[in-house]
Amino acid sequence: MEFRNVAIIAHVDHGKTTLVDAMLRQAGAFRTNEALTECVMDSNPLERERGITILSKNCAVTYEILFGPNKGTILRVNIIDTPGHADFGGEVERVLRMADGCALLIDALEGPMPQTRFVLQKAIQLGLKPIVVVNKCDRPDARTDAVVNEVFDLLIELGADEIALDFPVLWASGRDGWASRDKNQKDRGVDDLFDAILTHVPAPKMDATGPLQFLVTNLDYSEYVGRIAIGRVMRGSIKPGMAVGLCRADGRMDRGRVSKVNQFQGLGRREAQEVFAGDLCAVEGIPDITIGDTVVHPDSPDALPRVSVDEPTLHMVFRINDGPLGGREGKFVTSRQLSERLDRELRSNVALRVTPGETSEEFHVSGRGLLHLGVLLETMRREGFELTVGKPQVIEKEVNGEMCEPWERLTLDVAESGMGAALELLGSRAAEITKVDPRNGRMHIEADIPARGLIGLRSRLLNATGGEAVMHHAFASWRGVNPGAIKPRVQGVLIANEAGPATSYAIEPLSDRAVMFVKPGDICYQGMLVGENTRENNLVVNATRMKPFSNVRAISKDATVVLKQPRIMSLEQALEYIEEDELVEITPTAIRMRKRLLNETERKRVERSERSRAETSAREG
Repeated sequence: MEFRNVAIIAHVDHGKTTLVDAMLRQAGAFRTNEALTECVMDSNPLERERGITILSKNCAVTYEILFGPNKGTILRVNIIDTPGHADFGGEVERVLRMADGCALLIDALEGPMPQTRFVLQKAIQLGLKPIVVVNKCDRPDARTDAVVNEVFDLLIELGADEIALDFPVLWASGRDGWASRDKNQKDRGVDDLFDAILTHVPAPKMDATGPLQFLVTNLDYSEYVGRIAIGRVMRGSIKPGMAVGLCRADGRMDRGRVSKVNQFQGLGRREAQEVFAGDLCAVEGIPDITIGDTVVHPDSPDALPRVSVDEPTLHMVFRINDGPLGGREGKFVTSRQLSERLDRELRSNVALRVTPGETSEEFHVSGRGLLHLGVLLETMRREGFELTVGKPQVIEKEVNGEMCEPWERLTLDVAESGMGAALELLGSRAAEITKVDPRNGRMHIEADIPARGLIGLRSRLLNATGGEAVMHHAFASWRGVNPGAIKPRVQGVLIANEAGPATSYAIEPLSDRAVMFVKPGDICYQGMLVGENTRENNLVVNATRMKPFSNVRAISKDATVVLKQPRIMSLEQALEYIEEDELVEITPTAIRMRKRLLNETERKRVERSERSRAETSAREG
């Protein structure tokens, strides 16, 4: 039996998980009478809701090839599902170490996108040869040949060698369950894909006689056995009951004993008596094991290079909820509980950094992007945590004696009618347009933009283009800082000055001059943001005002009043919206925006002191 380790690489929404479903189905990973669920690899609720892969996962299938020169060959494939978004690059960089080749999935219309470029670059650096699968070939607007040429140009740009440039091409429709070397051959399912994996992905290098080397690239957890180390056996073999050494990051070696070894089979795992070099497995029984550690033979502590991860580009302040509603909606509200949760996240999220804040109630949390930190916050929120977070800040670093900030490569697809508004917005964010192409009635725009300019850009683009814009981005390079290039939020906000439930009587006149964030019945408090002003200035308003009672009988005019729909902010939208002096309050049941200083008098005092300080420095300058 032959076996291969292959990683599936694709941009968000290019059909990677759907194609994996077809591979699992054709390989018989499901029972005959089993109810099949789409995107079975997206097991996390957040992944299903957002339609993206956040956590890397493994599965294994055994398949007998039915056609071609390799007919009758039994193939075991370890499939490594990689995230499609650059914000989860920490997942990508470590799991690619388990693969010997990769299947590059490309949308037949969109072609290579920023996240495709990011993950493919990591694969090329590790020497993985790609199999190009052009997916969604059944689309009427597919441009299959042009997409293949774009992949070739991208590989040249990434510095791929001649072996990688000589890639095989398959045409596929993951939704219809076929992948073939011939666009018109659709009755073999994904048999040609399995055959291409056997032919073009090299077999794992196996040194089964040497001393054990097992690199930990992922972690799982069980209430019964504790941490479960997932990775690849690089040398030798590993089996239950075996005494092993554990090479740590600081250079020391601890000793332990393996209690159980599991191989991947279908979507699950089965207990194995021994796993040899080149195969993937999950190891139980070694306490306090972490990602990047090497499990070795105690007499030969030869550690492998640890997983290297790109540095974070964005940081935020996580702090306890000290607002008037603090502690009412969450189960975990103290700084100790917040600290323990972040420490637990650090064990598996290698791209995350956490440092103490200015007070014991604050923590500086750094990540790869807004989505990376937003997913962490949403997960904590669903677990019952209650906290507040500040405006995302870009991390600057010194490069060759100059302070630099991260720049991102942005792609934008927009209707022709919204192109002018989109380009105007990009110009206000200091973006440099590099390419504009018409594609089937839409405009494809590529640009380089500072990471600061991306904060808040998505929601403004959707508003300016009537919801027609599709935006993707990935890290490009470090460039010099230009602090004045990006303007702050243009519109002012409505700030509540009274606590209590919002009323229709108060909201009706306010909605004429603003877009409201609250609806009648929502709880408000002093300092909370309840709407967006149509002008630049902030307004302090009473959103809880009740209609006065009188003993004069009158015909009610407000019986037929229809209020405008409020703007309900998602977590990422709220994080993008706030300014320096504002916070997002996150609880299991609500997302609110508020001023950092709730009292209006205190805010005015701080504004006066900052104004006088600026005037003084201007005179001295």
